[in-house]
Amino acid sequence: MNTRVHFPFQFDGRGRSRDDDEEAWIRGLIEQVLFTAPGERVMRPDFGSGLRELVFAPNSPELAATTQFLVQGALQQWLAELITVEAVEVSAEDSRLAVSVQYVVRRTDTRRVERFVRGGGT
Repeated sequence: MNTRVHFPFQFDGRGRSRDDDEEAWIRGLIEQVLFTAPGERVMRPDFGSGLRELVFAPNSPELAATTQFLVQGALQQWLAELITVEAVEVSAEDSRLAVSVQYVVRRTDTRRVERFVRGGGT
């Protein structure tokens, strides 16, 4: 049985763990990698991208390039069996962080673009 647990964790109408289809499950995995800080998970201290720590760093072309490299590397490290990352765009405005990820689902060869936003009341 291949269970794809919904992120964030929820219960379904029967009181069981809510499952997702593959598309939503992969999106949830990407979100976990993006917004988990290294050291946050006890059994996987190197899991995550460290992206949230960069929100308030001074904006510069160098920071943008570093952030893009950091995010793409983390996604490739943790999700390479599931997706091929084609492009990552990161933007920070005040306390709001937006990340767009273009990727191909390996199993279906389906290209997707997802946008993730954190902070600023969202």
